[in-house]
Amino acid sequence: MVKETRPDLETDDVLLAEPPVAVEGARPDAPHPDDRVDDERHDEENRLKKSYVRAVRDALEEGDYSEVYDLVEPLHPADIADLIELFDPDERRDFASAITDLMSSDVIAELNDYVREDMMDSLSARSVASIAGQLETDDAVQLIEDLEPAEQRAVLDELDADDRAAIESALAYPEETAGRLMSRDFVAVPEHMTVGNLIDYLREDGDMATNFFEVFVVDYAHHPVGTCQLSWILRTPRQIALTDVMKRDQTLIPVGIDQEEVALMFQKYALISAAVVDDSGRLVGQMTVDDVVHIISEEASEDALLMSGAGEGDINEPIREAYGARVRWLVANLGTALIASLIIAAFGAAIEQLVALAILMPIVASIGGNAGTQTMAVSVRAIAMNQLTRANTGRILWRELRVALLNGVTIAVLVGLATAAVFTPMLGVVIAVAVMVNIVTAGLAGVLVPVIFERLKQDPAVASSVFVTMITDSMGFFAFLGLAVAADLAG
Repeated sequence: MVKETRPDLETDDVLLAEPPVAVEGARPDAPHPDDRVDDERHDEENRLKKSYVRAVRDALEEGDYSEVYDLVEPLHPADIADLIELFDPDERRDFASAITDLMSSDVIAELNDYVREDMMDSLSARSVASIAGQLETDDAVQLIEDLEPAEQRAVLDELDADDRAAIESALAYPEETAGRLMSRDFVAVPEHMTVGNLIDYLREDGDMATNFFEVFVVDYAHHPVGTCQLSWILRTPRQIALTDVMKRDQTLIPVGIDQEEVALMFQKYALISAAVVDDSGRLVGQMTVDDVVHIISEEASEDALLMSGAGEGDINEPIREAYGARVRWLVANLGTALIASLIIAAFGAAIEQLVALAILMPIVASIGGNAGTQTMAVSVRAIAMNQLTRANTGRILWRELRVALLNGVTIAVLVGLATAAVFTPMLGVVIAVAVMVNIVTAGLAGVLVPVIFERLKQDPAVASSVFVTMITDSMGFFAFLGLAVAADLAG
């Protein structure tokens, strides 16, 4: 993307900071504004202190913009983004006006998606384009992709031709794929170069990427044939050919691969960066480890929230969207709970005869539910990490069954002895067997339900918990009440 410049301002523009300029005579080791040593703004967990946030808010409410600016100036862009997210929506606009040039493109890139979208809605297409033009391609795409189609078109029309082409190319790929997320700022050189040629090229070309970890070597068709880390280049004599020093065995990322698979590849092969290739094998971009860190965090949070049916689970998510995401799973849970209620109703007469059954039923269901949740969490993670596949499903199922048997025996003995001591020995035997059956059922369901969802090309984290809970509750009640009736405990 283009280098940062200070744009001409309109009334609805957000001011963008210019890159820092080195001060003549300054020591390289001099303290920087964002140094965190004995920081009065951050607590021990590197979060903004409540007292600091209160001071900024008080200055903002009093209209003392210069005080707001002075308080915020020492912060890192990521901390400024955190501070913005702590404010109410109606305060954010005034805050952005108060900090003027501190509201840089780096801050915009760090903002929560919903907060950024809300702030962009108040800007003109020209202002959004000005911000997008100063971001890396992947960050600019993230800024524009959530806009309405008409707004996207208006913003793209305001961009210069090169930036518009890069962003349109990225938007053509599906969301959460390497093509959408990759950076198009990379360094690629022909294979006939020597190390000296490459060093001269890196020094003289002012239009190349400013931040990169390695140099990709390509053939005449722009297919990557090798890669050179910067450390190798610096330590190799100038006359050595790149083909003699480059690493030929490299990990290539297909442009259409899902971001979760990209993260797994980086983790498996300990990558810092990797080339992204299109369907014809041509080099079109790169993924770097900083992008993957965000992906890993996003995917982990997404799976945890999906298993709970909480939607995206973002505290900045609009109330209507949060309601829609959560209520449908609560309705589904209501339907599955009715199945367990019907089983209880079928044994209503037995429960009336022996009140102890009503007292002990929740124990059986609760233990089974917890056992199922444990196994399901392990299974969902294993599927996400490619550790549970078609090749080893049977082995993992047998493993979890053995774990469930051991857990079942342990809990069954404990609950059976306690029940026998409080009520009757026969009731202790009945609840012990019921708990054993339910924990084993939970172990099987915790593996099979996520696997079935994965086979059906659905996200196993989405609804597994609802179905596993239904199975364990229903089986727990049926096993306990059925055995109690069979043992004639209810008279």
